[in-house]
Amino acid sequence: MKNRQSVMLIGAMVVGLITSSTVFADSDKGYQIAAERKQRDAGWGDSVAQLSMELTNANGNTSSRKLRIKSLEVINDGDKGLTIFDEPKDVRGTVFLSYSHSTEPDDQWIFLPALKRVKRIASRNKSGPFMGSEFAYEDLSSFELEKYTFNYLRDETLNGQEVFVVEQVPTDKFSGYSSQLVWMDKVHYRPLKVEFYDRRKNHLKTLTFKDYQQYLDKFWRPSELVMINHQNKKMTRLMTENLTFDNGLTERDFSKSSIKRAR
Repeated sequence: MKNRQSVMLIGAMVVGLITSSTVFADSDKGYQIAAERKQRDAGWGDSVAQLSMELTNANGNTSSRKLRIKSLEVINDGDKGLTIFDEPKDVRGTVFLSYSHSTEPDDQWIFLPALKRVKRIASRNKSGPFMGSEFAYEDLSSFELEKYTFNYLRDETLNGQEVFVVEQVPTDKFSGYSSQLVWMDKVHYRPLKVEFYDRRKNHLKTLTFKDYQQYLDKFWRPSELVMINHQNKKMTRLMTENLTFDNGLTERDFSKSSIKRAR
């Protein structure tokens, strides 16, 4: 009798743990946190950034690239981005154009000077690596609420900062990720760390945001992004060397017809 009671007690404890874990994943709160993140970063208009990209292979060998990224905020849709590679010589003149969308698949093109042609990135290929880095094409899309479903999981402390931990699940059937876990600081709603899980739900990559700086007394941008691939042991660092806003960019600066002439 005592053994039966013990088994029943353990079973009740297990059910209780499962129930409490399920309740703790709060979709409403998850969405509210994500919406606050989006709202706090609205209104920046346009930006131009000069960056260095450092690629590290599994043996620890590194190579560097220089690039520029022009960005345009688009109201009621995803943002537009134009990435231009300046160094080294073998990638100089490569241009990547991205039209992010909130509800439709993103439109992305890449101009390869060696081939002298523009190639469209198919939706089913956006999980592939961008220019040999550990960033995928889909990682270069702007953050849009419609691209995910959200779950608030818990509160934590990360590097001395109080954070929310939110799960976001991509709605795009062609996404290379089953889910992403985002650590977001409670004061400014800035992402500090993102863990990416592949379609088999294995931990694939971790992105860390470092040394945030504030611009125009409102907008926070990290000075460094570090993406570590835990499966192939490679790493990519993106370091911002200069960033300006209010550059007067317009839709014409991001036209598909001008991608070959981008400088």
